[in-house]
Order: sequence, then structure tokens, then C-alpha cells
Amino acid sequence: MKMKKLGRSGLDVSALCLGCMTYGAPDKSGYSWTLDERQSRTFIQKALELGINFFDTANAYSKGHSEEILGRALRDFARRDEVVITSKVFNPMHSGPNGKGLSRKAIMTEIDASLTRLNTDYIDLYQIHRWDYETPLEETLEALHDLVKMGKVRYLGASSMYAWQFCKALHVARENGWTPFIAMQNHLNLLYREEEREMMGLCRAEGIGVTPWSPLARGRLSRPWQQSAATDRGADDAYARFLYTATEQADREVIQAVTDVAARRGVCQAQVALAWLFTKPSVTAPIIGATAFSHLTDAVAATELVLTEQEIAALEAPYIPHQVVEHT
Repeated sequence: MKMKKLGRSGLDVSALCLGCMTYGAPDKSGYSWTLDERQSRTFIQKALELGINFFDTANAYSKGHSEEILGRALRDFARRDEVVITSKVFNPMHSGPNGKGLSRKAIMTEIDASLTRLNTDYIDLYQIHRWDYETPLEETLEALHDLVKMGKVRYLGASSMYAWQFCKALHVARENGWTPFIAMQNHLNLLYREEEREMMGLCRAEGIGVTPWSPLARGRLSRPWQQSAATDRGADDAYARFLYTATEQADREVIQAVTDVAARRGVCQAQVALAWLFTKPSVTAPIIGATAFSHLTDAVAATELVLTEQEIAALEAPYIPHQVVEHT
């Protein structure tokens, strides 16, 4: 497994990050396709065996159960200093006041809760899950900086937002001498490339490591078009429908291009879709989900697959502009 520096930081992470949203009992996640703890542990252990040291979760995933599963598994299967844990804060954790967002109170409450669930003294990369339109940016950034100074967090990252917002956050942190963001976890794949317009250029200019979420478009890029709804997740993923239903006809041509390239190269579609992401200079580690061991081995194989310029052009040609999602 290749190791990379995350952006301009000194942090070594594997070229793949295991996303742990999939790991959490269905009665806690609300999805039929998430896995209970016994099942989840096998994939975390297999990821470690394949050389993956980078694990992504969030406080809101399965109401905290994802963090609990990951924490116990890493305690049993790995040395803490050899793995990189990332978690996130923003989404609602309870319905009462201060139960969500990026206020100082919410951040200070949620970091301690996440540390307890993860069974660790610190989180390597703590990320704001979304932009908080109701809290002053300075309040959020200073609270995050204080977490670093307390030793509860090592590095800071952000997730989906407009490029101007991320640029402002980088500037305000710099002006105040606060800990800067080193990573951007954004929505980027062959079906959704709007991040290439501004965010990817900003990340490259500022030395920000990009860790795309949904690199296979919730599985749509990993199989031929006619099979896209033939899985439990395809039939029970309302969020995927929100992200991709409006552009299904255009997306169908992109998926066909992936199918064609994969067939010519004699590899699976997931390898092609992930290999395309590695052609983007700022991408450090796509965040992959895994509910079968083949998902992990195919992803590892993708780190060695080099696409030709002609293949890249064929994959990108059918794309049409999409409406920006997940920034408001």
C-alpha cells in the first residue's frame, strides 16, 4: 500500500481511506445495508492487513455506533500510533439546544463524546462536516485551534462547502495564528465533478490534501447501468437518489464509458473509477466503503492502475454540468 503525505503536512496516510459510515447496526443507522459490529470488524481487520492505516468516521454515523465499532476494532487489531483516525462534527446529535452545528459549546461537547466512543485520547484529523451558517467563523476556528492545543486533536480538516468559504476559513485562521486546515473531504467522482471548477484548484494552490467521499457514486460507478439498483443499498439509499437522480440520463453515458474502459483493460469498473481520481493532483486518498472483501482488494488494485490520456478523455467526455449539492 502506498503511503502519502496528507497535503503539505507531515502526516503519512495510506492512498486509500476506509470509510466507516457502513459500519453501524441498522437499527441505529436507519439503513438496511449497514453492518453490525461482528461483520464490521472483519472489514476493518482486512483493511489493516492490506496496509490501510487511514479510517474515516463521524459522530453522527449510526448515532455514534460507527465510532464505537471503529474504536474497539482498532484497539484490538492495531497499534494506536500506526493508524490515522478521522472523525467529524456538525450534524445533529440530539434535538435540544446546541445539539448540532459548530458553536464552541457543540464542538467542546462533541469532541469529548467522540473520544469516549473511539476509546482514544486524541483524534488525528478532526473535520467540520459542513459549513455552519449560524455560527461566527471565528468562534468555530478558535475552538478547533484550542482542541489542537489541548492535545485532543492533531490536525484539522473540512468537508463539502463552497470554495469561497474554504478560502475564507484558511485566511481567517492564518490571520489569527490559528491551526490551519490541511484536508478537504469533498464530493468528487466521475458522476459529480463540480468540485473541479474551483475547489480542486484552491486545494492544489494551498497544499490541501483531498480525500473524496463517495468516489464510486454510492456504487453507481462500480457496475453497469442496468445493475445500479439491483443491490440492497441501491434500493434503500434515499441519499443517493438525492445526489444523482436528477442527472440519471447524462450519468448513464459516463457509466457506460467506465464499463467500456474496464472491459478493454480486463479490470472491474471500481478500479477504473478510482484510478481516475488518482489522476487529480490534489487527491490523496479516496474514502472507500466496503461490505465485501472484493471492495477492498479492488480498491487496492486501483492504486496501481495507470490510465492513459485517451482513457481519461473517454471517461470525462460525456460529463455535463450538475447542480451543486451539499453546500447549503
